[in-house]
Amino acid sequence: MTTPDIINASFEGIAGLLIWLNVLRLHKDKKIQGVHWLPTTVFVMWGFWNLYYYPHLSQYLSFIGGLLVVSANTVWLGQIIFYSLKEKNNE
Repeated sequence: MTTPDIINASFEGIAGLLIWLNVLRLHKDKKIQGVHWLPTTVFVMWGFWNLYYYPHLSQYLSFIGGLLVVSANTVWLGQIIFYSLKEKNNE
């Protein structure tokens, strides 16, 4: 455990918790507004890359924080797709 790992893990953990706020809000609203699926897709892919990359660097705290980020972004992307398709089917 190094200082850079602790700092990065803190950013990852805070980011993950904040992204979960998006998940909760979208679950409540059940409607996509002002959000495009592509940026979230890129961050999901980057998050999965980090799950490989952090252990490779022996940054295990960052890996744990990365789990929060990638899980939240994956759920959020799933919601974006689900509610977008649901909206198209209702038109």
